[in-house]
Formats: sequence, C-alpha cells, structure tokens
Amino acid sequence: MINCVGIILDGNRRWAREKGLSTFEGHKKGLHDALFPIVLHVSDKVPHLVVYAFSTENWNRSEEEVTYLMDLFKFFFKKYVNRLSGENIKIRVIGQRDRFSPEIQKLIQEAEEKTKNNTKMTFWIALSYGGRAEILEAVENVCSSGAHVKTEEDFKKFLWTAEMPDPDIVIRTGGEKRLSNFLLWNIAYSELFFLDKYWPDFTEQDFDDILKQYETRQRRRGR
Repeated sequence: MINCVGIILDGNRRWAREKGLSTFEGHKKGLHDALFPIVLHVSDKVPHLVVYAFSTENWNRSEEEVTYLMDLFKFFFKKYVNRLSGENIKIRVIGQRDRFSPEIQKLIQEAEEKTKNNTKMTFWIALSYGGRAEILEAVENVCSSGAHVKTEEDFKKFLWTAEMPDPDIVIRTGGEKRLSNFLLWNIAYSELFFLDKYWPDFTEQDFDDILKQYETRQRRRGR
C-alpha cells in the first residue's frame, strides 16, 4: 500500500521562459492548472501527499519574485482552502512559518484549524522548508528539553514532520536529478522518480503512470 507521496514542484520558471512568458506566469499556472487538480486526484488514491512549495533557499530569489510568491500563497489559502475542505482534505504546513508575514501565518493557522477534522487525505505543504533546517531544529529541541533519545522514532518526534509518514515515493519534475534539501530524514528508503516534464505540464495521467512503475519496484530496505 502506498501511504505517502512527496512531490518536488520544479520547472515553473523554465516552463514560462521557453514560452516567452514571465516567470510569474509559470508559478501561476503551476498552482492553478497542476497543483490543485493533482491534489484532488491524489486524494482518491493516497492518504498523504507532501509538496515542496517553497524552500529555505528560495528566500534568496529576487525580491520581486519572492513578493509574487507570497501573494500567490495568500491567494491559495484564501481561494482553495474551502474547496479542499469540502473534499474532506486536511491541510498541514511544515517549515519555518515564523519567517512569513503575520497575514500569511494567520492564513496558515486558519487553514489548519478549518480542516483539522478532515479524514480523506492529509495535504502537507512544505513552506520555507529545508531538510537540514528541520534536523538542526530537532537537535536543538532535543538538547533543550533534556530528552534521552535512543531510537530513530524517539528523534522523529522532534521533527516538523513527526506526524507525517515517510514517503513511499518522491517525484521531481523539471529534469533535475537531485533532492534539493527535501525531507532528508524521511526519504532514506523512498523510491525516486525524476521527470523531464516541467511542473505546470504534470498531469493526473503522469501520476498514475508513476504509481504503475512503483508497483514493479522491489523495496528491500537494505535486506
């Protein structure tokens, strides 16, 4: 059984450039024409979906692009939360939410509160997320709490992703074959799929094809 799928949403800007559009148009299409339909599609197949929407490194992009992305996040939470909640989808956000504006922090909190009792699928959104930052903060919290950590499960309790199952599958669109600091603790035994297709062009059929490929793989987990 597939319990959790992670997706690195890559290729929005290159999609736009190749079509002679502004990079903003790539981000916009990636949200409206790819992300929302995929979330609905996955909710019928998998109980957990986690998407890499904005990394800790993405803060280093131009001020203009970061500002546009913040506006896009606000738009997402204002427009899509009610629709996702109506589909019985729970929203959880992982990452350094204190780096966002008070308005976005409030929207995140409201989205999680509104959807907390939904049960069809949990949609995890990684915002200002970095795997190294997550592990570092977990270590700091272990030390400050004085907890005695003996096992991996003991340590996982201190991660932002403590309640999220480890992904069975990680998908990256956009042609790059790297993980870019995504869920470094969690994906030790995930099956990786790299697609040349840019994120705005990713479809429900692409997702289903990956599920079929996954069924042909043998997950030995070191055995």
